[in-house]
Amino acid sequence: MIIRKLFKFENAHIVRGCSTQKCRSSLHGHSYKVELLFESNFLDNGQMVYDFGLMKQNMKDLVESFDHAITLWSGDNLEYIQDMKKHSARWVELPVSPSAEQFSRVIFMMIDKLLGQIFTVNGEKEVKLNSVIVHETATGYAQCFHEDAYNENMGNIALEAIYFSQAVLESFHDRELFEKIKRGEVFTNPKTV
Repeated sequence: MIIRKLFKFENAHIVRGCSTQKCRSSLHGHSYKVELLFESNFLDNGQMVYDFGLMKQNMKDLVESFDHAITLWSGDNLEYIQDMKKHSARWVELPVSPSAEQFSRVIFMMIDKLLGQIFTVNGEKEVKLNSVIVHETATGYAQCFHEDAYNENMGNIALEAIYFSQAVLESFHDRELFEKIKRGEVFTNPKTV
């Protein structure tokens, strides 16, 4: 069975190297919709694959780290990166260009890593991240599966090469969330939310 949780965020970026002149040369923004699709052959004690309420904590923080922020590519012009960081409290720096495709890969990797570190307490079994869909516009989206997220032919994404501004880190319910994920720490789901 597959379940889906939808999140939304507003974000600005430039996608260097793309075919569309406006997209590659001008800062612009989108109202993103992100779908996280989870799968399992089992149901928990509440007869659910995974309670949606549990997703409103750390998973939501990771996706919403991009909200009202500018996303920067570490391979972009250094002066541009420094200026954007200077003039925006909320920014995220990625080791890949912030296209819808790469957003879906980055979000997949962060959620997949977090999910693998969660100790469940309500009978959840073999819950896996099926895919992540990032809607950049009303008519266009990118969908990432496990094999896409970890495909080095699409650019290497190391969690250690993702940086969040202090303002983004302070918006997390647990300010150490991303560092704990990178360290492989276990997260125990609460018994109730």
